[in-house]
Amino acid sequence: MAAPMLAEFLGGDALLGFIAAVSFATILAVVAGLTLSGAAALSHDLWVNVVRSGHADESEQLKVARGATMLLGLVAIFLGILFKGQNVAYMVGLAFAIAASANFPALLLSMLWRRFTTNGAVASMLVGTVSSLMLIYLSPTIQVTILKHASAPFPLKNPGLISIPLAFIVAIVVSLLSTEQLAQEKFAEVEDRIHIGSEM
Repeated sequence: MAAPMLAEFLGGDALLGFIAAVSFATILAVVAGLTLSGAAALSHDLWVNVVRSGHADESEQLKVARGATMLLGLVAIFLGILFKGQNVAYMVGLAFAIAASANFPALLLSMLWRRFTTNGAVASMLVGTVSSLMLIYLSPTIQVTILKHASAPFPLKNPGLISIPLAFIVAIVVSLLSTEQLAQEKFAEVEDRIHIGSEM
């Protein structure tokens, strides 16, 4: 709200209207992009490759993508109502904590550790995602602010301090327990791409 208020103070209604229009267009673009990427992930990655084992025609994918878009929209509306009045910057921090817990350990280890395996990456992403979501649910934000309980089992408002190291530990342990020769052989190729941009 600081930008619109400053715009109204400096330029009156004209500048306030311009800033409001820019803000609305930015929010709309971000929401549209997230909805499209989420629908594509659900329809192509999960439905086609996991549920249908790669055997789904384009019309079926389109139907699933439409259904996924509706589902994501309903979930977003429900969460928006549930978290009404919460600090937007804090909510963005929670989203980044979930993303960092799910993706950062797997991305970093895949670039820096030769013995990192596919099983380690999958386990790291699953544990990071589930643990961050569970800790958010057990945090004061949900238990005290939303559910009106007297206290929360997990004292921190942001789960990243616990969920990110936990995802790293799981990735390392699972990778050490299950060796993958193909991953080690391809590490040199990935390393070349990282350092010199070579397309081997």
